[in-house]
Amino acid sequence: GEQRVAAYFLCANRGKRSVAIDIASPQGIAQVQQLAAEADVLIENYKVGQLAKYGLDAVSLRALNPRLIYCSITGYGQQGPLAHKAGYDFAIQAEAGLMSITGEKGGEPQKVGVAVTDIMTGVYATTAILAALHERHSTGRGRHIDASLFDVQVAMLANLGANYLVAGQHDGKAPGRAGNAHANIVPYQVFEVAPADDGSKDHLILAVGNDSQYIKFCKVAGRPDLSTDPRFATNANRVRHRAELVPLFEAVLKSRRKADWLNALEAEKVPCGAINNLAEVFADPHIRSREMVTHWEHPARGTLELTSSPMKLSATPVRTDFPPPLLGQHTDEVLRELLQLDTNSLDVMRKQRII
Repeated sequence: GEQRVAAYFLCANRGKRSVAIDIASPQGIAQVQQLAAEADVLIENYKVGQLAKYGLDAVSLRALNPRLIYCSITGYGQQGPLAHKAGYDFAIQAEAGLMSITGEKGGEPQKVGVAVTDIMTGVYATTAILAALHERHSTGRGRHIDASLFDVQVAMLANLGANYLVAGQHDGKAPGRAGNAHANIVPYQVFEVAPADDGSKDHLILAVGNDSQYIKFCKVAGRPDLSTDPRFATNANRVRHRAELVPLFEAVLKSRRKADWLNALEAEKVPCGAINNLAEVFADPHIRSREMVTHWEHPARGTLELTSSPMKLSATPVRTDFPPPLLGQHTDEVLRELLQLDTNSLDVMRKQRII
């Protein structure tokens, strides 16, 4: 029958070949060990310690192949009081602080709309793998990389984590939720503008990052007096007097339409933006010019459109000749290519359900 393929699977697995091997069987284990003996990088996301009973843990495989870069991705890392727990993005957004600083002031804590901790752990893991590959040129040795969603989420607290460590813990104040406002910059948030053609509410974002941009913004808004008012002339004072300043701008922004504001602000190089839904995003000509949508031929789905990789190298484009695979689609191809197995061996293993 036709294989059902989830869009989530498609977006996460293009550019890969799929090999299905049963690691509960001794022969399957031997095959993974042989693949690892030839590999540069192995990535796994089993529970801590689970692969050791199969002889597929970092110590075992790096003994077979000292050049192997073995990357373990887990919720909480390879050691520590929570290392045994299964970790998933939503829980870690909660436990590692992100939800406490996301959402409206006084409102319910919010998760981010996509699994940002999962995604950023992948990015950090990739960075560590590339660093280990580079180091291997001089040492000839691989590394075991311990990538943890929890660690990454703590690192992602960025300026708010620093605000707490530098000042908050001494003042007894933890940063809270501020909606779309910025903890350290004003005005830097969502503003409502005059209603759209159909009468619905419309919004834009302002990201006035320094005092010269603030002066330009006040000029465009027809309120130059707010740039010379000593309460608001510097960013430090604007943060201090946020509660007085923001309502003044809220009233001004509602007086004109979104397109009018965006055109006027962009002409003065004041950072601002429309809040686009995904239909508007994927219809944006800039997306097409940046080639951020690619076409793939999929064995079960025919022609597909997927978001492209954002990595752009001057002479080595990211490959698009491996569409998202079906499960086990390339088992025979890869085992022939890398382990030199013949048709007879593959048939026997398939009968024994090892592959």
